Amino acid sequence: MMAFPILEVIALAAVILFLLYYYSTSALQFWEKRGVKGPKPILFLGNFKDVFLGKVSINDCLVKVYNDFKDEPMVGIFGGHIPHLVLRDPDLIKDVLIKDFPNFVDRLVTPNKVERMSEHLFSLEAKRWRPLRACLSPIFTSGKLKEMFHLLVECGNHFEQYLIKLVEKGEDIPCREICSKYTTDVIGSCAFGIEMNALAAEDSEFRNMGRQIFQTNFKSVIRDRLREYPFLFNLIGPFFADREVEDFFTRITNESINYRMQHNFKRHDFIDTLVELKKDSRKVSDEPLSEVFLAAQAFVFFAAGFETSSITVTHALYELAFNQSVQDKLRAEVKEVLQRHNGQITYEMLKEMKYLDAVMNETLRKYPVVLWLSRTAMNDYTFSNTKVTIPKGQHVIVPVEAIQMDPDIYPEPEVFDPNRFLDENVKDRHAMFYLPFGDGPRNCIGARFAKIQSKVAMIKIFSNFKVDVCDKTMKYNRDVKAFFLLQPTHEIYLKMTKI
Repeated sequence: MMAFPILEVIALAAVILFLLYYYSTSALQFWEKRGVKGPKPILFLGNFKDVFLGKVSINDCLVKVYNDFKDEPMVGIFGGHIPHLVLRDPDLIKDVLIKDFPNFVDRLVTPNKVERMSEHLFSLEAKRWRPLRACLSPIFTSGKLKEMFHLLVECGNHFEQYLIKLVEKGEDIPCREICSKYTTDVIGSCAFGIEMNALAAEDSEFRNMGRQIFQTNFKSVIRDRLREYPFLFNLIGPFFADREVEDFFTRITNESINYRMQHNFKRHDFIDTLVELKKDSRKVSDEPLSEVFLAAQAFVFFAAGFETSSITVTHALYELAFNQSVQDKLRAEVKEVLQRHNGQITYEMLKEMKYLDAVMNETLRKYPVVLWLSRTAMNDYTFSNTKVTIPKGQHVIVPVEAIQMDPDIYPEPEVFDPNRFLDENVKDRHAMFYLPFGDGPRNCIGARFAKIQSKVAMIKIFSNFKVDVCDKTMKYNRDVKAFFLLQPTHEIYLKMTKI
């Protein structure tokens, strides 16, 4: 009597498996039907098998397809069953980021219900992104940066004294940690109006939060993998969310906002802008802005502001330790310009340091903090001079590192050569071949601030110290489990000698 139910269950399971197989094979024909070439996908895993197994990063996959399909303007790949389009042609990239930007406002990463801090400027959808960007942009104008520049210099002075003490002890310098402490202090002072003292305090709460945000661990890896499967992410993602970080930024942001509102205190910084948004939310939304939404903006400003600059300065130090002639040339420029300005660091003098600018640009070429950019089609879209049409909602990827390490664009890309970014060598290169901060209306809002705080740190270091490799200096090794940001797997130790 039980045979029929068992047979029915088996038959039902067979039908479900057949439908899943049919759906999967049909979905994986997406790019073939549109005439877009790409690597052959695997059922259920697409082209990300090794990503799911933790062997390589998403960026490694993008670099591989970029190099394997050199004659193609675009390459079609799959993350699971989700199709992604990787752009290679610089004119098509320019169309997406700049010329036809209204058709590509949204990013691949969007706000979600799992992570409370996800409703920030970087990930917001077009409707809320546009007015919020307009409200936050004035913070990063030249005028505002000049107003707060003395705070940057003050943090630079603390950084200098901190380094002098470390060097006097004869210890090897953990560059990633000290640079992170410096940029944490800068963001605290310039954005939050808080003296964080990350350099002086070993147990700085903000510095600890910074470590947690970018720490690659079991929870963060699972969280990143689940994003490829929205249903599972919404179902079990909350178990892997970092509630400690979320609670910290919600508390610290709202304490700062409420204090300023109660005492009518103004400092003309980032928190002041959030105060104005709380008073008049109609600039961004028809509904009152929640405490979590406001905290999310502070969270992303802190996270992006300290990490992009700290890791870039660290990479610059690493390269200059191995390239002493470049370091000597940089130091000569720094000392010469400082001498002309009576030893004082000013906002205007930074423009005179052309070689320092080239060093920072070459660092960001070889070590772009954001390894790839993403955009989502707002409507059906046909790429210019092609027959390829993508549907609304299609993800488009710009492989930044793959482009910036392309030997056809930058000969001997592994060689650290700041001369690539001197004026005479830049003018004939396509603008889309250098995208460390993105481009177009949705580029990095804090790019100018990041460059300035990085340059202040570099001036302080190379006007005082010679930087060398040491016994603890490891060969550079990147974290393949990181989602889309460049992260080394280890501390970068170097030796500094007082000049």
